[in-house]
Amino acid sequence: MISSASSPARRPPVRPAQAARRAARVRLVILDVDGVLTDGRLYFGAGGEALKVFDVRDGHGVHLLREAGLGVALLSARASPIVAQRAGELDIAPVLQGERDKLAGLNRLLAATGTAPADCAYMGDDLPDLPVMTTVGFAAAVADAVPEVRRAAHWIAPVGGGRGAVRALAEYVLRCRQRHPLRARDA
Repeated sequence: MISSASSPARRPPVRPAQAARRAARVRLVILDVDGVLTDGRLYFGAGGEALKVFDVRDGHGVHLLREAGLGVALLSARASPIVAQRAGELDIAPVLQGERDKLAGLNRLLAATGTAPADCAYMGDDLPDLPVMTTVGFAAAVADAVPEVRRAAHWIAPVGGGRGAVRALAEYVLRCRQRHPLRARDA
């Protein structure tokens, strides 16, 4: 079990070859939701949260990962029926929502899947993601993540959350694993 007492430290710079080796080992991709699968904005109406916007390119990225035999899971501090619905559409499981302590959520996720932290990728965008990012083998950030998250990442997507960042992550991981169905590009 990973201790939640450890504070997130600034990760030393990682060279592209090191990041690629870490990505090639990934068996489970874990995603934050708000700010990663969405652009982070929440739309509220008189009856509460009404809408989150998801990018279809990210959905196809999830499909590519699953098609290549990798697991995909969601780990979110917020709870929303909209997220459960989108996860169901994309056949994502497990889905952990309402996880204020994301490291504790990661521990439950690892126990449930039997996956080692070194075999996991995690993509985040904000400070609550840091404990998970500094625990997994491959940490990724969206382009518009806070500076601390970008510094902790092994790899940063070329686009922001909710704008194809998960698709870019999927392509990068699959290229590193040499299983990408499209023409290989520089990693």
